[in-house]
Amino acid sequence: MNKFTRRDCLKLLGLGTAAVAAGTSPLTAQNSNVAPRETPAEKADRERRLAWWKQAKFGMFIHWGVYSVLGRHEWVMEMEGIPAQEYEKLAAQFKPKPNAARDWARLAKQTGQKYMVMTTKHHEGFCNFATQTTNYCAPKQGPGRDLVREYVDAARAEGLRVGFYYSLMDWHHPDGSRCAEDEAARRRFVDYIHTHIRELMTNYGKIDILWYDVAWPLDAKGWESEKMNDMVYKLQPDIIVNNRNKLNGDFSTPEQRIEAAEGDRAWESCMTLNDSWGYQKADDGWKTPKQVVRNLITCARDGGNYLLNIGPTADGSIPTETVDIFNEVGEWTANNGESIYGTDKCQPTRSRNGNFTRKGNTLYFHVHYYPGTSVAFAGLMTKALSARLLNGGEKVDFTQDAYSINFTGLPPTAPDHPVTTIAIECESVPTQDNIFVRKRGRGHV
Repeated sequence: MNKFTRRDCLKLLGLGTAAVAAGTSPLTAQNSNVAPRETPAEKADRERRLAWWKQAKFGMFIHWGVYSVLGRHEWVMEMEGIPAQEYEKLAAQFKPKPNAARDWARLAKQTGQKYMVMTTKHHEGFCNFATQTTNYCAPKQGPGRDLVREYVDAARAEGLRVGFYYSLMDWHHPDGSRCAEDEAARRRFVDYIHTHIRELMTNYGKIDILWYDVAWPLDAKGWESEKMNDMVYKLQPDIIVNNRNKLNGDFSTPEQRIEAAEGDRAWESCMTLNDSWGYQKADDGWKTPKQVVRNLITCARDGGNYLLNIGPTADGSIPTETVDIFNEVGEWTANNGESIYGTDKCQPTRSRNGNFTRKGNTLYFHVHYYPGTSVAFAGLMTKALSARLLNGGEKVDFTQDAYSINFTGLPPTAPDHPVTTIAIECESVPTQDNIFVRKRGRGHV
């Protein structure tokens, strides 16, 4: 399958080469982030601001803009070499139906997502919000209104936290490239960007997340990123900010992969549902509900969050495939949310039938390859006290010895879909040691 991701785009920009060679994300390459220098008080404040987010675990990403009119990926302007003067004419054709974001927010809530992050401006430079800086914005073009306002109101109506995505890179602004070579151009462009961020942090009430993206072509000094973040925290003292303006921010953002940050640093894996962020009508590379649930479980197991994307059509409708997948995921989270939300980092990771999450002394065994009436895993070093099917609460019998735990008397077919979860109450915090199992006594030659 020919997948086209931000990694590919950044490689074409000449930014991803070193990252790919090193086996890391291009985001690491573009974010040569300044090491944090924080006092104990600053660390405590960061933990305070992150507390709700660490409990939430699951969010919705929304990529929506003028590119949705063409329906050929959110990087279509650059990937097809469309001149800015030609591309900007598409803004008059961008005419979403009223309050499309209400359907997004209802779907997010039904799916079990606790927060939303919407593109306020993507790389194409079109502003979905009301701004005094340019006519290239939703109220002055085809939409004829502030689309970010509709989104904010919709998210709040469903009790969801509100996040703003904002691309620093801008293919429309005349100084968006030459700012790297011309100081006067840099001054104009950075003032333009900072004004946008100030407007977003001022005009929409309390904002929970600011999600920067692609800092090309400047470094942290060029963007004046410290000044940028200081302004954000002053205007929104409870906000959390990601790491894509060349500073570390509050959390890391591995893209299209699950990779826990080092130590106790907060992190969030962002992923597409197919192979595109923005609407691409020909993209049929959809993840299955099982893949989505398994990704969510892995993120929660390793102490992170999962930000899963939708790409609405130009009128704001959600593709049918997206709705179907999200509905099935939502049925699972409704019955098994205990094993995801508010969970702790989980040390057990090894099973060929399933995966694990943990909350306190409770270990959740998520069986995605259901073998039938019995299932086992090795290396549980903690005594199990009881077990039950999480969906329905039915008691599960088991035997345990020093090397393995075996669950018996299960239904012959999976009692839950797409993943069956067994909740195991343990005597203490559960741990696993497969090397201990590997070193057990052997047979004879």
